[in-house]
Amino acid sequence: MTKPHWRVVFDERARKDVRRIDPPTRRRILAAIRRLGQSAELTGDVKRLTGSSEYRLRVGDWRVRFMRDGQQLIITVVRVLPRGRAYDR
Repeated sequence: MTKPHWRVVFDERARKDVRRIDPPTRRRILAAIRRLGQSAELTGDVKRLTGSSEYRLRVGDWRVRFMRDGQQLIITVVRVLPRGRAYDR
């Protein structure tokens, strides 16, 4: 039996965040996001954010904030920011 693949979509702000990142770091982050979408399990350094429906994926000094829709198997990437700015509201 094959594992379900999650569809990964990027919020407009996350697209802008990714475009601003230097190419080698961008490749690392996108590879980590791709791995996240290939498994039903939350793989890598993932934690749920306190008081929120969002999760965060740690990729070195960068944080990928995302939400999961378990019904439709969609991961929505909300922001991709350096650690110091990742949790500002």
